[in-house]
Amino acid sequence: MRRFFSFFLVVFSFLPVFAQETAPDSVQAETPVADAPEQVAEAPAAEAPVVAESAPAAETPVVVEAPVSDSSSEQKASKRGLLDALFPVAPDEFISKGHFYAGTSLSLIQANTEDDALNILIGDVYDAYGYTFTVDAFGGYFIRDAMALGFRAGYSRTWFDVDFSILEDLMDMKERRKYVSNGFFVQPILKNYLKVLDSRIFYLFNETSISVEYSYGISQTDNGEDLKKTRNTGWSIKAGINPGICIMVLERFAFETSVGLLGLSSSIIDVEENDESKSRLVYNVVNFTINLLALDFSLVTFF
Repeated sequence: MRRFFSFFLVVFSFLPVFAQETAPDSVQAETPVADAPEQVAEAPAAEAPVVAESAPAAETPVVVEAPVSDSSSEQKASKRGLLDALFPVAPDEFISKGHFYAGTSLSLIQANTEDDALNILIGDVYDAYGYTFTVDAFGGYFIRDAMALGFRAGYSRTWFDVDFSILEDLMDMKERRKYVSNGFFVQPILKNYLKVLDSRIFYLFNETSISVEYSYGISQTDNGEDLKKTRNTGWSIKAGINPGICIMVLERFAFETSVGLLGLSSSIIDVEENDESKSRLVYNVVNFTINLLALDFSLVTFF
């Protein structure tokens, strides 16, 4: 009995010790569980400023790059040439790709002397009158904006009458010469329009062409004693550059004028004198002059 009683005393004496040792363990075990939600809840709060701060950082390069691109475009614009500075052609303009054009042109060169004799280096011209008249029709198709391929065909006539003397003091040579010729030509052309102004009324253009012409004519010379007649037939190939101005006078109609700036020609002419002797003349001409009296006037319609 004493042994059993002493055993219970020993057990009850150690219970407070076990209680003290187990209580902190339970508290420590519960503390992380309670703290865990606080850490999870604080994590988004800690990340929110990071997201808010990163957003402006992402926008900053965009603001910095904008002026850089503008400066580069200004540098490119300052280096543009004349053709790059032309205004673009709108799709509904009549010189845009897919449109057609057609028209007719007239050219006239005329010359005559006054009442008084014209003194030249080797003689005098008493009376002279002449002209060169050309009429043609043309048309083309715009293969791209402001560029068209076309074709021209026409007729030309030359006539002059000259009464002159050569070395009158030495030879007393006086003659009256009349000449008339007719020619027919065909001409493929490449036409470029230049839109130098932001306008649909005024354009510049350049026409590059190569023409093939056949002509025949007769010349008569009378010196008071003998009458000579000369017949000639010939073929000519000509290449030229003709800049000009186009002005739209109505919605689909325009007025154009151009002048020859550069011309290259090669001709072969067969000459027959008084139905007896025959000869052939071959010559080439390079012309860099501008003849403001030989203007071409055209009426053009676009569709």
